[in-house]
Amino acid sequence: MKAAVHTRYGPPEVVRIREVARPSVGDRDVLVRVHATTVNRTDCAYRAAKPFFMRLLTGIARPRRTIMGTEFAGEIEAVGRGVTSFSLGDRVFGYNEGAFGAHAEYLSVPEDGSIATMPAGVTFEQAAPGTEGAHYALACIRHAGTRAGQDVLVYGATGGIGSAAVQLLKSLDVTVTAVCATESLALVKHLGADRVVDYTAGDFTEDEQTYDAVFDAVGKSTFGRCRRLLKPGGVYLSSELGPWAQNLMLALVTPLLRGRKVKFAFPRDNQAIVRHLRDLIESGDFTPVIDCRYALDQIVDAYRYVETGQKIGNVVITVAQAD
Repeated sequence: MKAAVHTRYGPPEVVRIREVARPSVGDRDVLVRVHATTVNRTDCAYRAAKPFFMRLLTGIARPRRTIMGTEFAGEIEAVGRGVTSFSLGDRVFGYNEGAFGAHAEYLSVPEDGSIATMPAGVTFEQAAPGTEGAHYALACIRHAGTRAGQDVLVYGATGGIGSAAVQLLKSLDVTVTAVCATESLALVKHLGADRVVDYTAGDFTEDEQTYDAVFDAVGKSTFGRCRRLLKPGGVYLSSELGPWAQNLMLALVTPLLRGRKVKFAFPRDNQAIVRHLRDLIESGDFTPVIDCRYALDQIVDAYRYVETGQKIGNVVITVAQAD
């Protein structure tokens, strides 16, 4: 099969399109013919091994997993002898962080992994970006204890995580203030934000309103800067560790002070979450935002674009055309 392969850490140019063997299929695995995948921040971080300590997970000298790709959408091509949940020809989508492998024509996934049948009425390219950003956003929303009627600010509302967060929060009947650049104000309003703040017109941390939670979906702010935005007992969450991994330390210390606090969510990947996201897509409560599409042969260009930090929503990779 054709796959995007990297055998050393580095910039996008370390990735090469190569012919490699198809993955094996165990008794409880399914083989997915991948029609679409994405390039996201997770792929970039693992490919470059940045921050450096990630090498403890990925391999000290060289990557143990040479084919990246967390999100996928495709068709079941083969099933193991013990598989009962899926059948040949099923249209499926899912998330495969850790094992990766979605930047290829075929992907082997455990039957009980983070995989589900696709939402009805969407294409492979529309389904593929439905898990990575959304499952990070969902983890933060749940970890914050967010509930109907609360006020939440989302900073970085146009990324894969932020655009999902706005929609998932609105599905919970939360009042959402979204922060983005001028050119994205209309898009974010369309996603459901009740109020939109243009960060290019002024410092969003000077906002006079206060919130039950502030969610930094791009990891470009800090608790110190955003603390004044929080109501007493309010929660700050970020998608990143922060300078010197301070968000982990603050998540341990600030709850002891009985005031405004930091929480840090560790997302779980499981089949229940993928099914939940499928239901949200089918109901119209969540629609993954797609910036642009590249062919698998153009994946280096896709990596370069994602690393500019300018993408809106998700970058989709078309691997195979639907028959």
